[in-house]
Amino acid sequence: MKKKAEQGSSVSSMVWLTSQSLPTLVLGCIAIAALVAVVSRFALRALIPESEREGVNSIAAPLMPALGAAFAILVAITLANEAGYLTSAQGIVSIEAGDASRLAWASTTPRVEGAAIQRDLGRYLVATRRYEWHGSNAGSGNDSATGAALAALERAVRRQAVRPALGTPTSTELLSSLGALSNDRRARLAAASKQLPALYVITLALSAIALIANATALTIRSRTRSAFLIWGLVSVIGLSMGLLFALGTPWRGPITVSGLPLDNVVRDLASGYFG
Repeated sequence: MKKKAEQGSSVSSMVWLTSQSLPTLVLGCIAIAALVAVVSRFALRALIPESEREGVNSIAAPLMPALGAAFAILVAITLANEAGYLTSAQGIVSIEAGDASRLAWASTTPRVEGAAIQRDLGRYLVATRRYEWHGSNAGSGNDSATGAALAALERAVRRQAVRPALGTPTSTELLSSLGALSNDRRARLAAASKQLPALYVITLALSAIALIANATALTIRSRTRSAFLIWGLVSVIGLSMGLLFALGTPWRGPITVSGLPLDNVVRDLASGYFG
């Protein structure tokens, strides 16, 4: 129980972190990186005697390529994965919109009373965009309004599918379109529940701190103005970490999956395009 509580706490912390606005994430990460640089400088000057500072460069300089390469590889792989995941998430939404459009067209088949289907389909898509696109409901699937709208759509489609006046191909198309739309929602909820692994983020943060501290050690014998040369490194690390957190949750972070494909279907339903 204690282990589960700790896991839940780390997940909620990651959700809170990645849900912040883009300026907050970027500026906050840069500020933390700058604080690490300042604290490292004062700590190194306080802990290393004046007589031993001359040998610091011979120790810190060879470590820079290794630390820099480790951080660069970790950041590059992570950002590439998160950018690819964002593209994949957008693909899930596009497929969902396509299946919604398919169901809307199936409701226009002769002898199908499609008005109720299109009405409930529109309500379901509106509820999805309003209640399942942001916040804690994005990956939980526990929103009652969206669940009720989907249930109403299920009943409307199944009432039409069992009518004797409809042939087997029409009934099959209605039910398969509805099933595909329901599966798309499950795929979207599963994708939205994804979080950045806490241990991976901690490892990346510690590598960034080590890199900044090591770069600061190279300037320990320099005056304060010369020490400002490492602020370029501080800015790059802060920007990289901020971008990583912004991409971490496509349905809850500042960089979100576009709901335009579903909005277009809602607009077409309202305008009578599927007539």
